Amino acid sequence: MGVGHAHKLYRGGHSPVHALPAHCKLLAVLGFVLVVVSTPREAVWVFGLYAVLLGAVAAVARIPAGFLLKRLLIEIPFVAFALLMPFVVPGEHTEVLGISLSVPGLWGAWNILAKGTLGVAASVILASTTELRSLLLGLQRLRLPSLLVQIASFMIRYGDVIADEMRRMSIARRSRGFEARGVRHWGVLAKSAGALFIRSYERGERVHLAMVSRGYTGTMPVLDEVRATRAQWSAAAVLPVTALAVCLLGWTL
Repeated sequence: MGVGHAHKLYRGGHSPVHALPAHCKLLAVLGFVLVVVSTPREAVWVFGLYAVLLGAVAAVARIPAGFLLKRLLIEIPFVAFALLMPFVVPGEHTEVLGISLSVPGLWGAWNILAKGTLGVAASVILASTTELRSLLLGLQRLRLPSLLVQIASFMIRYGDVIADEMRRMSIARRSRGFEARGVRHWGVLAKSAGALFIRSYERGERVHLAMVSRGYTGTMPVLDEVRATRAQWSAAAVLPVTALAVCLLGWTL
């Protein structure tokens, strides 16, 4: 099980975070996200401490702030949705800079922005310090259903292959003078999408037959078994355990 190259989200390094086994980091990020989601939205200062914790992890992993912030742009659609909530959510209103805004909408927007940003940041740090192949092996180590792991593996492996096929089809259309300029060209694009589906399906059949001819029986062999030491588990637990302590303070204070 593996991929032929490193993903663009991965940033190679030799930090203590990079050295942790993938399944330890997966459980640490999952625990951190669960703690963040469980935090009351009114405890604003708690989310600030969560951000400091993630900043500390990023510093230990030697991830530049610009690299991390650029990857956070993926949450822009959620930000746009959150910004609409103060205007559409019913309830008590307050004025901010002369604009009437819904108080429940403001709290809802803050809740989405704070928790969503922290979750995305934790995921970006995980992807930046762990190779895709290691992530898949980590999922397998955590006893995720083998079929799901295989689907994820093939999706990663052949995603770029399908993208290259789309690029070649686009070049072929342009070389024949085609440019999509309106609704009347949608038929050509629809036929291209259908042709891409047929090619992908046929490629999948060929790959499956090749795997079966080489002894594939429904499960992929584990090429290496990575076991975590007690020290590595302890290091990975620092983030979720510290976040849990901060969360408990947020509930009690």
